[in-house]
Amino acid sequence: MVLGTSSGAGKSWLATALCRWYARQGFRVAPFKAQNMSNNARVVPRPDGGNGEIGSAQYFQALAAGVEPDVRMNPLLLKPEADTRSQVVLLGEVDERLTAMPWRERSAQVWPVIADALDALRAEYDVVVIEGAGSPAEINLAASDVVNMRVARHCQAHCLLVADIDRGGAFAHLYGTWALLAAQDRVLIQGFVLNKFRGDAALLAPAPEMLQQLTGVPVVATIPMVHDHGLPEEDGVFDDRSSVCAVAGASHGLRTIAIIAYPRISNLDEFQPLKNVPGVRLVWARAVADVGGADWIILPGSKATIADLLWLRAQGLDAAVARHAQAGRPVLGICGGLQMLGESLVDPGDVQGNQPGLGLLPLVTGFEPVKTVRRVTHRLGMLEGPWHGLSGVTVEGYEIHQGQTMPYQAMVHAGAGLQTAIASVAWANQPGNVLGCYLHGLFENASVIEALFGADVPSLDAVFARMAEQLPRWFEPD
Repeated sequence: MVLGTSSGAGKSWLATALCRWYARQGFRVAPFKAQNMSNNARVVPRPDGGNGEIGSAQYFQALAAGVEPDVRMNPLLLKPEADTRSQVVLLGEVDERLTAMPWRERSAQVWPVIADALDALRAEYDVVVIEGAGSPAEINLAASDVVNMRVARHCQAHCLLVADIDRGGAFAHLYGTWALLAAQDRVLIQGFVLNKFRGDAALLAPAPEMLQQLTGVPVVATIPMVHDHGLPEEDGVFDDRSSVCAVAGASHGLRTIAIIAYPRISNLDEFQPLKNVPGVRLVWARAVADVGGADWIILPGSKATIADLLWLRAQGLDAAVARHAQAGRPVLGICGGLQMLGESLVDPGDVQGNQPGLGLLPLVTGFEPVKTVRRVTHRLGMLEGPWHGLSGVTVEGYEIHQGQTMPYQAMVHAGAGLQTAIASVAWANQPGNVLGCYLHGLFENASVIEALFGADVPSLDAVFARMAEQLPRWFEPD
């Protein structure tokens, strides 16, 4: 089990590397995280043969392990809709009853499901690599814990505790976390890991030895700061080091792509391939100044489309996007971004309220209680304008949305042009510079990167392989 002294310590990264490393030793490996709080989700099979959602981190860990992801690998997913409200997804499906239940009352309801999922994976696989959440020393949450030490105790996991040394205070974080654990939990901590280290490792002495004297736990690994490792960040939009990435290509001019970073952005990990394209500068845009001079603007997915559309207007970004589109420059809307590009958003249940869209595509979206969750393969139709290179390209991806979108027929009949790229999934305006689609994972298709940029980027498998190859160098020998 990989635990952390805080969020962002590097748990997901290390768990992913361990999944591939163990798989390369010939073991059958499964990842597991009891509870994930993230709006980055992927579509995977449910035991009943349907489709469900899990956090993206466990999806990538399963790919690293070389096994098919399934909902048991992340049985509880919390998708934030507001600062004090999250949609609860249990074994891949939205559970309205749990969503309405107070936080601390959920643990008794969800723990049996979590334990059963973990036990089933342990029975089927040789190794299970478990990821914790936040810190196991959040003593205010200990009584209702279902993701950290309760999981570790349930299977007597061998635990690593990871600290981000780049933030400073790593030895205090490690000691303080260990000290706040109950005695029965301390004995499960088998090693400390210093992550994101840069500098002369000799300067760490004598701290690791002193820490072991205090705790009995050795520092088993010192992992250097790894920039541009290629693994999608779980919350990369909030990582200032990765918010702007530019790589000058010998035969490519610099292209700036501004991704609107509204408060409830979802599935941001799907843009990782753009970070790796030579000659692309990626900007997370929160203000009008951030989109100035952009070549493309992308409106990504949203867990709260209406609220994020209102935020967009409050920042003046609606007008900035409109000016960009009116100048004939490319605009792409994905899922919630597609919905915002239309004429209107209609909420019959009055959960989010009705709202006019940005009016860049003659579409109308109605929100429904049933969520569309599926993996899909499509061949894009003919497109004119800046997105013409995608014409005829076959793409794989996934859909996660509660809105259903259709052409606004009155406007279409009145002469508002609309190109259908994929029936019921993707549309473009007549000039072809504004494209909207429900398809997540578009840029994870090598064919799309080739069509739009004439470039290759490292495959995920190559990223996993590199991580596994580096891992033994950073761990001390037994």
